[in-house]
Amino acid sequence: MHLMNADLHCHSNVSDGTLSPEAVAERASRNGVALWSLTDHDEIGGQHRARDTAMALGMGYLPGVEISVSFANKTVHIVGLGFDPDEPAIVQGLADTRGGRERRARDMAADLARVGIKDAFEGALKYVGNPDLISRTHFARYLVEIGICADPHEVFKRYLTEGKPGFVEHRWANLRDAVQWIVGAGGVAVIAHPGRYDFTPNEEYALFSDFKAHGGLGVEVVTGSHTVAEYDKYADMACEFDLLASRGSDFHDPAESHTDLGTLPNLPGRVTPVWEALESRVLRP
Repeated sequence: MHLMNADLHCHSNVSDGTLSPEAVAERASRNGVALWSLTDHDEIGGQHRARDTAMALGMGYLPGVEISVSFANKTVHIVGLGFDPDEPAIVQGLADTRGGRERRARDMAADLARVGIKDAFEGALKYVGNPDLISRTHFARYLVEIGICADPHEVFKRYLTEGKPGFVEHRWANLRDAVQWIVGAGGVAVIAHPGRYDFTPNEEYALFSDFKAHGGLGVEVVTGSHTVAEYDKYADMACEFDLLASRGSDFHDPAESHTDLGTLPNLPGRVTPVWEALESRVLRP
């Protein structure tokens, strides 16, 4: 096994987490994380704060982001690690990707109103403050607040997913552009939590093949939403496609998240960790 306690996928309140970048860094450090990355959704506004706090706490840091991508009529997430967060092309690409969130959120609220849930846009907005960053997670928190559901997991069983009230499809960035923004800024692109997408075997093979063809180099093997069986499956796929393996909790909130920062199992020994390819990009105290 690879024993590095690296957590290279988590979120702050700059996107849909609930803690500040500084608080997420402090929690990671308390949990023994040695190499950390903050990967907010389509947003790099917290990167400098995360970097400064990580370095003050003695952790290595890799700039990060999680980009929303449309692929095979589903939303797929691509994590970028070790890139320059001030590189103009990725800054503009992410701004363009965020731009459709407010319209989608208003359409989601209108659909919820049709089933009797009023003022959902305003309610969700309380949890983020910026319409450019509003997401399903913020709606879920509002539905819990007003007693419609007991927790966010129940929300996503009853609302906001395909075929349920409040679901609105959105066209995000395409896979090629997202990967090339990351690579063009000097980073490594990683398929986030591939076990979550419910692809057919052919669709999943196409995702991995296209991702590799566009310059993608990594896949999350050990992550908060994967089962033990999926750790093995995606370790095998990393070897099959000659991809680097990543590890990240996908932490959002102390109460909501299945997995806390820094508490995942180690990567299996047969894969090559993504941090080995990014050694020169790691920012250290």
